[in-house]
Amino acid sequence: MGFDDLMRRYFGTADLGGLSAGELAAGSERLAVDFGLETDPARRFALWALMYILGSAPDLDVAFKDAGERDAARNFMDLYAGIAPPSQ
Repeated sequence: MGFDDLMRRYFGTADLGGLSAGELAAGSERLAVDFGLETDPARRFALWALMYILGSAPDLDVAFKDAGERDAARNFMDLYAGIAPPSQ
């Protein structure tokens, strides 16, 4: 499950810049539904990571019951903070 594949699946494009607010909201909703239904831990994590990048991820204690998965998510958050452009 590559990043571009996820973007195309939920948003119809790999470039979010051209999406309207409605298209972004609809794709985010589809993403959240699939996250809630997903049972494979690796796929769940990938979906959560995309939601985190988009600013719509659920809190860690809600998203992950396993302490190891929460730790992995915290590590991802720290890594992402190191590469993400500053918020405006």
